[in-house]
Amino acid sequence: MRKLFYAFVIIGALSFSSCTLPKMIKAAKEQKLEVKPNPLEVHKDTVNFDFSGNLPVKMLQKGTVYTLNTYYKYGESEIALDPVVIRSEDYPNSKTEETKVSKAYSFPYQDAYKVGTIEVQGVASKGTKSKTTPRMPLATGIITTSKLVQNSYYAAFAEHGYNNQEELVPVIIPDFIFERGRSVLRPSETKADKGKQLDAFIAAKNVTRTVTITGTHSPEGAERINTKLSEERAKAIEKYYRAQMKKYDYKGAADSIKFILKPVVDDWTEFKNALAAYDGITSDEKSEYLNIINGGGSFEDQEKQMKKLKTYNKVFSKVYPGLRTAKTEILKIKEKKTDAEISVLAKQITSGQAQADALSFEELMYAATLTPSTEEKAAIYEAATKKGSNWNAHNNLGASYLKLAMENPSRASEYAEKASAQIEIAAKLRETPEVNANMATISLWKGNPYKAYSYATKALRGANNDVTRGVNGVKGASEIYMANYSSAVSSTSSALDTDVNLFNKGLAQLLNKDNSNAASSFAEATRKNSNFALAYYGAAVAAARSGNGDAVVSNLTSAVKIDSSLKEKALTDLEFTKFATTESFRSALK
Repeated sequence: MRKLFYAFVIIGALSFSSCTLPKMIKAAKEQKLEVKPNPLEVHKDTVNFDFSGNLPVKMLQKGTVYTLNTYYKYGESEIALDPVVIRSEDYPNSKTEETKVSKAYSFPYQDAYKVGTIEVQGVASKGTKSKTTPRMPLATGIITTSKLVQNSYYAAFAEHGYNNQEELVPVIIPDFIFERGRSVLRPSETKADKGKQLDAFIAAKNVTRTVTITGTHSPEGAERINTKLSEERAKAIEKYYRAQMKKYDYKGAADSIKFILKPVVDDWTEFKNALAAYDGITSDEKSEYLNIINGGGSFEDQEKQMKKLKTYNKVFSKVYPGLRTAKTEILKIKEKKTDAEISVLAKQITSGQAQADALSFEELMYAATLTPSTEEKAAIYEAATKKGSNWNAHNNLGASYLKLAMENPSRASEYAEKASAQIEIAAKLRETPEVNANMATISLWKGNPYKAYSYATKALRGANNDVTRGVNGVKGASEIYMANYSSAVSSTSSALDTDVNLFNKGLAQLLNKDNSNAASSFAEATRKNSNFALAYYGAAVAAARSGNGDAVVSNLTSAVKIDSSLKEKALTDLEFTKFATTESFRSALK
């Protein structure tokens, strides 16, 4: 009898289960499930979406579990995502209100996933029994607009350190001393070492810009009363200088030299300097002179007060004569090789026809800037790296390899590796904005935008304007890869005005939902490079998001005319879903 009772219990439970699950499956037809965004979108190589839904009132039965299995199906394959498990005991109010469920999903993007569908299948279960719903499609395809980002590369060259501008070198001739109250340049002065020094300088025909001659007098009355004495002493030196130029046959070169005469009258400066250097009297005795000078009054009255000092005669005989002078300062042009000479020598050094010391390190670095050939630049910088451990030589050699990689796509990997080796050497010697900028480019080249972003950020600290604008392009591209679109807009807006940077600016604006400015930036990119097919394509996407069908067609027509491969891309691009059935759209892609 007991066995019969248990049998009835089991049969009853089975009957309840077999009745409950079909009811749940039937009720599931009323479930409200959705995916956002729809269609899906890829950002930074990941597809993220939010799944949410409401289950009907009374759908969940006591002791049951309802599982929503989610898949992304593409072609003959699919990705099984984490299920949403809904247990009846967790929703005690399910008999009187809808059961709300939600879950955030993500999966890594691959190109094979572009065409596919999010499908959801419900499974009602109790114990070991279960019933399933048909699979329900919730979203179709993935928008891949963020994948349009173009790598922006920049080669940062460090300064060569060579001053290729005219430089003036001062030449100081020792003072010529005159007799008291006179302005005649004595033979004893011109035959002395200072005279020989000046004569030798003039004889060498140094290219000279100015000759500044300062005539002075000593403070006593006989000197001071003759107000023209200082000027005449300066003129005496000028007369001698001009006579020597004539002697050495300067001809027209003499006319290019400017003589500046500076007569100094009633000025205590030279006296105070000479007194400070004189060790024939004590510091207290020197202070007596300085007190008189600093006490004010006329120059004549001050000199009369000095005559009353007990050390005056000593100062008069030892200090005063040195104040009756003409000082000569010459500014000559520093001798430098011409650009042509530097270029020739650099080529000879790189070909082994000249020794490396034919040019200084700075001259060799400068020589590289004189040739438009990137290959020649690389050869010169390579020669410069052999002149010691100089970070800028290795940096510029690496930058040259980066330019060669940009100029020769078929050998890009080879040159990029060479660049990497040189920039790493430069980084060990010194970390500079230029080095970090090149490291950013190399990192982006190797497919690591996060590392590129880090180096670019470092490069911007202390960078000059050229490096700042160049590295901002690299940084902006990296930020698009990282889905930091507002930051990318800022970076690309401050980048070099290249077609790639303008395109990336438009893309960042588009992804940042600024369609109008995106269209303008894409248009700028096409004006910069009329054969930039992808810029026209980007403009078509911006037009599609703005609902401008005519602009979609005109831009796609331009894009596929330049690059026919974009036809297939446009036909499957979900950005153009609203326009795909129109005759004008189809005509544009024929």
